Amino acid sequence: MNTESRKEIILLAGPTASGKSALALRWASEKDGEIVNADSMQVYAELRDLTARPSEEEECQVPHHLYGVLGGNDACSAETWREMALNVLGDIWARGGVPIVVGGTGLYFRALLQGLSPIPSVAPEIRQAVRQEVASEGAEAAHIRLKALDPDWAAKIAPTDRQRIARGLEVALSTGRPLSWWQRQPGQGGLEEREDLALEKHVLMPDREWLYARCDARFEKMVREGRALEEVRSLMARGYSPDQPVMKSLGVSQLAAYLEGRLPLEEAIQQAQTATRQYAKRQMTWFRNQCRDWIHHQGPDFSPVK
Repeated sequence: MNTESRKEIILLAGPTASGKSALALRWASEKDGEIVNADSMQVYAELRDLTARPSEEEECQVPHHLYGVLGGNDACSAETWREMALNVLGDIWARGGVPIVVGGTGLYFRALLQGLSPIPSVAPEIRQAVRQEVASEGAEAAHIRLKALDPDWAAKIAPTDRQRIARGLEVALSTGRPLSWWQRQPGQGGLEEREDLALEKHVLMPDREWLYARCDARFEKMVREGRALEEVRSLMARGYSPDQPVMKSLGVSQLAAYLEGRLPLEEAIQQAQTATRQYAKRQMTWFRNQCRDWIHHQGPDFSPVK
């Protein structure tokens, strides 16, 4: 197929605080592009500041998609995000635009590029029964049950993660095979299979100490300006429980502990900064191992897309 006839798409991955959003905005301005979010926390409407979502002013400069589109109770699996993203990509291409998919959730990029394992749909009655059982017997008891059905999946998730525990149970009970088995099957429907696309894949891998300093400074600034505390206070007022998706964002649990009088503010900040640095380290490890054929950029001065 002629290269000029192929639809363009740019992927930009990288750890938190690495400068992805600013770079994506610059590239979008240069290429008449539209930005598509690939961050699992920036999809939530209640989390603009703590997730360092693009500001309202930035979102007005070029079209931004899939930011703040879900409520705090809504789960956003790789499958859910992929379906939303594919619809958005189709619309952008139909307008003649260039989608720039930017974020730090590696599983979202993998689902988009490689497709998803062909896990059959779960029978509604089984899903409902499993969710009711997990709610009534508690996450830890359900996790013990999951170990017997799918030890590999159970080992990957926390004993308190109701959502993933229920997912493992419902798939095993509905399909007769564990979720971990399905996940090992080759993906289907990935963008990498399509010959009509011109894919550019970029990943930011900055110096670790520079990145950690950025993480620390950004979080402290959010807290000192009052934005982060106000956002967490609002989440608490809505009555979200700690195991709901929106409450798992970096910094939420620590600042909630401060607001409830369980932690001094300085300790809450330090704990949140540590968790953020640890998360950034895990992201960099994932991208280093999974994005070997991507174009790697190092340092804060990133060259523009040609």
